[in-house]
Amino acid sequence: MANSTKSTAFKLSVMTLAIMNVAAVVSLRGLPAEATYGLSSAFYYLFAAIVFLIPTALVAAELAAMFSSKQGGVFRWVGEAMGTRTGFLAIFLQWVESTIWYPTVLTFGAVAIAFIGMNEVHDMGLASNKLYTLIVVLAIYWIATFISLKGLGWVGKVSKIGAMVGTIIPAGLLIVFGIIYISTGGQNQMDMSQSFFPDLSKFDNLVLASSIFLFYAGMEMMGVHVMDVKNPGKNYPKAIFIGALITVLIFVLGTFALGLVIPAKDISLTQSLLVGFDNYLHYLHLTWATPVIAIALAFGVLAGVLTWVAGPSKGIFTVGRSGYLPPFFQKTNKLGVQKNILYVQGGVVTLLGLLFVVMPSVQSFYQILSQLTVLLYLIMYMLMFASAIVLRYKMPKEQRPFRIGKGGNGLLWFVGGLGFCGSLLAFILSFVKPGSIAGISNGMWFGVLIIGAAIVVATPFVIYAMRKPSWKDPAAQIEPFHWETPAKPDAQVAPVPEGDAPAAK
Repeated sequence: MANSTKSTAFKLSVMTLAIMNVAAVVSLRGLPAEATYGLSSAFYYLFAAIVFLIPTALVAAELAAMFSSKQGGVFRWVGEAMGTRTGFLAIFLQWVESTIWYPTVLTFGAVAIAFIGMNEVHDMGLASNKLYTLIVVLAIYWIATFISLKGLGWVGKVSKIGAMVGTIIPAGLLIVFGIIYISTGGQNQMDMSQSFFPDLSKFDNLVLASSIFLFYAGMEMMGVHVMDVKNPGKNYPKAIFIGALITVLIFVLGTFALGLVIPAKDISLTQSLLVGFDNYLHYLHLTWATPVIAIALAFGVLAGVLTWVAGPSKGIFTVGRSGYLPPFFQKTNKLGVQKNILYVQGGVVTLLGLLFVVMPSVQSFYQILSQLTVLLYLIMYMLMFASAIVLRYKMPKEQRPFRIGKGGNGLLWFVGGLGFCGSLLAFILSFVKPGSIAGISNGMWFGVLIIGAAIVVATPFVIYAMRKPSWKDPAAQIEPFHWETPAKPDAQVAPVPEGDAPAAK
C-alpha cells in the first residue's frame, strides 16, 4: 500500500499502537481450522508468532521508517533492493492475494448470515447450500466495493466500527463463554490426551497448520505508523510484542474455547465458529443472542473486506500511475477513487465465486482458495525479508529512524532470516493436501495451486515487459529510486539489477 509514514505532532501511545496491531491482524474465521489440533494448536500459534509475526512487524517497521517520505509500500521496499521489476511483482502479489482471499473470508460471512435464523437445522442446511453462499459472497463483496467508491471517509467509519463489533468483542465473548462453560461443569469435548508438541511425523496434517501464517498476515501494514510513536526505537518494539501477545492469546484461547464444545471430528472450517457460539448460548440459556452474534460477525467480515478492498487496490493504483499499468487501470471517479481497478477486481471475485458450481463442496472451495492465497502472500513476504537484508548492504548509510540492532547487521540477519525461513517452510507445507479435505483429487489440488501460482507470478512480468512511456501519468508522484538520484559524496550505492533501472523513465 502507499507508504505515508511521516512524523506528526500527535504521537500514538504504546497500548494504542498495540491494539491497532491486534485489530489489523486478528480474524476469527480461521479458529476452526486449528481447533482440530486440540492442545497442539497452541504450539502452532506460538511457533508462527516467533518465526513470522514478530519478524514481519520488526522488518516492516525498519523499511517503513527508512522510506517514510516515499510512496510505494512493498513496491518501494523490494524495488530499492532488487529492482523495479521485482518490486512490481511484490505489490502485484499483495493485490492479487487479497483479491483471491475475498471469496474465502466472505464464505465465512455467508455462513454467519445463515445463522441469523432461529431454526438450527434450517440454518445449518442453508449455510451448506452453494447457491446461497455464492449469492451472499457476491452481495457482501459488491456492497464493500460501492462503499469504497465513496472514498476513505466511508471506509474508515465502517472499518473502525466493524473491527470492534465484529472481531474484538466476539473474540472476548467466546473466551469468556469458554471459561464459564468449563468452570461450571460443562463437558469438555477436547481430546486432552494430545501433547502440546505435535506429531511432526504426520506430515500431511501440517498443511492446515501452515495456513496459520496467513492468520498473522497484515502486520506489515502497521509499519507505516513507526514514526507516529514517541521514541520509536524503544516503544515500537514494545507495542509490537504487546500486540503480538494479545493476538496469540486471542487465537489460542479462542481456539480452545471452540474445542471445548465441539468434538474435533465434527469441526467444519466454515460453520464451526457459529456452531460454537450457538452451543455456548444454548448452555447459558441465551439462545436469543445467536442472531445478534451472527449479525456482528457478518458486519465484521464486511468491515475487514472493506479495509482490504480499499487498501491493496490503492497501492497497485499508485504504482500503476507511474507507468506500470495501462491507462485503463488508472481511471478514477470524481472522488479520486481507483474505480476501474475496483471493477476489474470485482469481476475476478465474481468469477472465483462462480467456481462454487464446479467444486464438490463449499468447504473444499474454501480450503483450496485459502491455500492459494497463502502461497502468493508468502512469496511477497519472502521478498520483503530478503530486501531488508539486501538494503543493509546496498544503502548502508541511509537513515534508519528505526533499526533492528544498534550496530552491525547480525540481528537483522537473525530476525529477517527467521522470517524468511518460516515463510519458506509454510510455503512448502502449503502444497501438501490435508487428509481432512474430501472431494478434491490430488491432481485438482496440485493443479490449482501450481498453475494458479505460476499464472499469478508470471502476469506482472508480462505487464512489465509490455509497458509503454505513454502509460505514465505526468501527475504521478512516485519518487525516484536511489540509483536514479545523483550520488552524494561518499555514498555507497550498489547498482540496480540489470534491466530494471529504466523502468521509471
